[in-house]
Amino acid sequence: MEEKIIVTGGKPLQGRIKVSNAKNAVLPILIASLLGEGESKILEVPHLTDVDTTCAVLQHLGQEVARENGNIIIRSAKPTSFEAPYQYVRRMRASFLLIGPLLTRYGQAKIPLPGGCAIGSRPINLHLKGLEAMGAKVNLEHGHVEAHCQRLQGARIYLDFPSVGATENLIMAAALAKGQTIIENAAEEPEIVDLANYLNAMGAKVKGAGTTVIKIEGVKELQGTTHTPIPDRIEAGSYMVAAAATRSDLTIDNVIAEHLKPVIAKLKEMGIPIEEGESSIRIRPYQEEIKAVDIKTLPYPGFPTDMQAQMMALNCICKGTGVITETVFENRFMHVDELKRMGAKIKVESRSAIIEGVKNLSGAPVKATDLRAGAALIIAALSTEASTEIGALEHIDRGYDNIVGKLQQAGARIERTNGNGG
Repeated sequence: MEEKIIVTGGKPLQGRIKVSNAKNAVLPILIASLLGEGESKILEVPHLTDVDTTCAVLQHLGQEVARENGNIIIRSAKPTSFEAPYQYVRRMRASFLLIGPLLTRYGQAKIPLPGGCAIGSRPINLHLKGLEAMGAKVNLEHGHVEAHCQRLQGARIYLDFPSVGATENLIMAAALAKGQTIIENAAEEPEIVDLANYLNAMGAKVKGAGTTVIKIEGVKELQGTTHTPIPDRIEAGSYMVAAAATRSDLTIDNVIAEHLKPVIAKLKEMGIPIEEGESSIRIRPYQEEIKAVDIKTLPYPGFPTDMQAQMMALNCICKGTGVITETVFENRFMHVDELKRMGAKIKVESRSAIIEGVKNLSGAPVKATDLRAGAALIIAALSTEASTEIGALEHIDRGYDNIVGKLQQAGARIERTNGNGG
């Protein structure tokens, strides 16, 4: 039977929830371990299916991967294969990040065209244009990308769009290339800074990560190292919104508030009291009705597309009308129909959703249509006193480490069942 999450909401959360380290930092860091000689140790890795998939891909390529008390140890070895299997890549777009490290270190890679959440086209042409500028020969046929090179050469690369994946792939490729690579219009996300810090600890020379211009001086070799990834800002934001939707007094630990500025700003604009600590954020209860806000998703440091669905769920129960405009992915409103099943009033026009607040949502059987939509449905369910049944949990398991256990610990009436009452 399909597993489901059953939520009976209408109860404020309380106490503390500790955020896990960032999925979107961990996956590229695990893949970057291919670049180093010897052993790399990544500490405090979240339990996620995307992490399992990444480890399985690395093992398929002949790397030795071990888990130890929440840490992952990778012993790098010359790959036994340079081809990532489709069964893994179709589950997770981050697999495409293998092409940069394999190519720069071993001169060849074969990667199927990627899968992941169906939230819109995320073209790989920016990755490939950058690698070609560095001297790679790239062929696209039979659903695979094949690439070869002698040794990649440093190049000046301008990204048409500040793509996170392309920025990460090209930083990794440039780390062992000959000479200097300059990436312009680079993505600025904190996860890119974390990847650069990891590479620099391995002996790379990456400067400017977190800005729009990143300079990498290629080195001959890198060594394995030990690294703790940054906290997950999207998980933290999701719990902040859950606390706001339930008028809770909740402290969220293992947080870098700087990474959550746009989310904090929008919650304050709604009228939600927030206290920022050194590594925590406290959401306080409020008396007045909170008001709807307009949101436009943008690359970092703008409002994150990965928080759009959760904020839409909150806007559904606000006073007034809010407009959410999605500029990053064109197909990221699949959760709208599921929220409407719960009584939300939402109208989609092109890339904007107009949300008219209602006093209460109602319970209904719904399905997570993608990773962040799953979190949005849990938030909506927590806000209503009725019982809600959420299916398609494989999406939620990709990016939220023990979300049911963490919410139970904060007093939520939420459980996971096998659809059979057990």
